Amino acid sequence: MNTLKSFEVWFLTGTQHLYGEETLQQVAEHSQQIAMALNNSAQIPVTVVFKPILKTPDEIYALCQEVNNAKNCIGVIAWMHTFSPAKMWIRGLKILQKPLLHLHTQFNRDIPWNSIDMDFMNLNQSAHGDREFGFMMTRMRMRRKVVVGYWEDPAVQQRINVWARAAAGWADWQGAKFARFGDNMRQVAVTEGDKVEAEMKFGYSVNTYGIGDLVKVINEVTDAEVEKLCTEYEDSYKLSGSLARGGNQRSSLTDAARIEIGMRYFLQQGGFKGFTDTFEDLHGMVQLPGIATQRLMAEGYGFGGEGDWKTSALVRAMKVMGTGLKGGNSFMEDYTYHFDPSNQMVLGSHMLEICPSISHGKPACEVHPLGIGGKADPVRLVFNVDGGPALNASIIDMGNRFRLLVNEVEAVTPVHDLPKLPVARVLWKPYPDMQTGCAAWILAGGAHHTGYSQNLTAEHMEDFADMSQIEYVLIGKQTNLYQFRNELRWSDVYYQINS
Repeated sequence: MNTLKSFEVWFLTGTQHLYGEETLQQVAEHSQQIAMALNNSAQIPVTVVFKPILKTPDEIYALCQEVNNAKNCIGVIAWMHTFSPAKMWIRGLKILQKPLLHLHTQFNRDIPWNSIDMDFMNLNQSAHGDREFGFMMTRMRMRRKVVVGYWEDPAVQQRINVWARAAAGWADWQGAKFARFGDNMRQVAVTEGDKVEAEMKFGYSVNTYGIGDLVKVINEVTDAEVEKLCTEYEDSYKLSGSLARGGNQRSSLTDAARIEIGMRYFLQQGGFKGFTDTFEDLHGMVQLPGIATQRLMAEGYGFGGEGDWKTSALVRAMKVMGTGLKGGNSFMEDYTYHFDPSNQMVLGSHMLEICPSISHGKPACEVHPLGIGGKADPVRLVFNVDGGPALNASIIDMGNRFRLLVNEVEAVTPVHDLPKLPVARVLWKPYPDMQTGCAAWILAGGAHHTGYSQNLTAEHMEDFADMSQIEYVLIGKQTNLYQFRNELRWSDVYYQINS
């Protein structure tokens, strides 16, 4: 996915017949102008579509029906230009099934001090029209995002951008399919979860496919296809000598290429948006997919190791949300710590499967022993990751609810070589500090698998959790462990009461 422009956000404007046709014509003109400006904004990645102004309960209800049925519409922006009695909105809001952003703005930026009169006041009533609308959504306990400010303000458009990206990720989940090649790693708790509840809550399905089903497709790959992909590897990466033509491990590269082609065929034919695998279930496969998984992730597929379907789905959503932004998103794992008192850091990595979308420079293509799984040495891409703002996100099944946990981090450019570490890796400092960040993550039940992002923010993830109607927990620069513990306790009480 290279662009989000195929997604539409509909711009809805509330008003009423009370003010007469001349005023309503001005309302429509102003609304069209705002919608056009948002659509043309370089900051907003989706298509913003103006819809006729809404003046009656029947118009609102019909429009909300249309929203629900429109395949390309991923959400609505609602704005009350004049006063719009909110009882008109009840029936429509009750059936609305897509995300809503309430834009609290007005057409004019400034008060025209010398000319303002009652005609102007009757036309420009957003200051209290939006409050009437806001009351109704609060009374109905509706989840929504509220953005306040002038519609031409870049900061306002940036917040709309964040919400639109979250809405794109949410829309992509609806009807999505994720394949599990084999089961999850034995005896592991956090990769388990309620797939039925997940489909009810999130809209995607997760099903298991035998390794034999995948191996059958892999075995049908032709030698010509393998040779073509090996040439692509040679052109794209720094190939180690043993994998080059004539090298003593060249067969490992051809095996890896055959696996990649077969996996891609399987995923394409099944219409899957992500997958999982595990080193404990490789019957019939020559090696654990390494470079195959890395490259499929770079194409936009979600992935979770050891059968972690929740992380696979999350990585896919994060990749959709980050479409077109600088940087990437990847499956990740907190692997080991650097506890130097003056420079405490986390080393993130995995056995093989870190997405090259987050790499610094040209990855190296290498083959090394894995040490587990009992199969041939797998081929993988090895690279470091740039420093800069980033985050880790984890979806966990709490039994009575799903929780989205996010930790803001600062990635650190490596200052030492890691000549014997044959995997992709990234270093980061968790906010607010190592002790608080790690303790808060553990107290919140965060998984060891995460989605790592260079281009999304906590606001993206919060909007996404709100659309999913799940719990959102943030560990950030201001996190205080005492307060954090209390918030977790309060949240438990809330979800017990509302279960």
